[in-house]
Amino acid sequence: MKAANLIPQKVFTRENFIREANQSRLKSKNIVFTNGVFDLLHHGHLASLTQAASLGDILVVGVNSDASVKRLKGPNRPIHTEQHRALMLASLAMVDAVIIFEEDTPLNLIKAIMPDVLVKGGDYRVEQIAGAKEVIENGGKVVLADMIEGVSTTKIIESLQ
Repeated sequence: MKAANLIPQKVFTRENFIREANQSRLKSKNIVFTNGVFDLLHHGHLASLTQAASLGDILVVGVNSDASVKRLKGPNRPIHTEQHRALMLASLAMVDAVIIFEEDTPLNLIKAIMPDVLVKGGDYRVEQIAGAKEVIENGGKVVLADMIEGVSTTKIIESLQ
């Protein structure tokens, strides 16, 4: 089977992934979760995802839905649809699962999955991260990923205007 045929299989609904997560936990696999818009995939994203993947066995990426991106970033975003963003992420070797979420934060998704490790960019403080409290209370940990200075989707968009 060609690798391209496997990519859509890495995009899950919340409910389908919870079943997968339960099976993985029975095999003592650690689940790492991170999230974002991922509108224009850039080397800062790749570095963060690589770091996140190194912290456990299964990397799950939550992706904001188109509607939530519009609420958070404004009417001109997203640039790519949620399906395109999910497929781009699913095509990366370090990503094991992608889940699109409708809410403005991934809190409900995090509570449903309850990852062993929650990763967010180093431009956040732990107390600002949705789900951090719940993951820590459940015995998990929160990791702030290293950031690449001066790299962001917003800066890329601004440079094109």
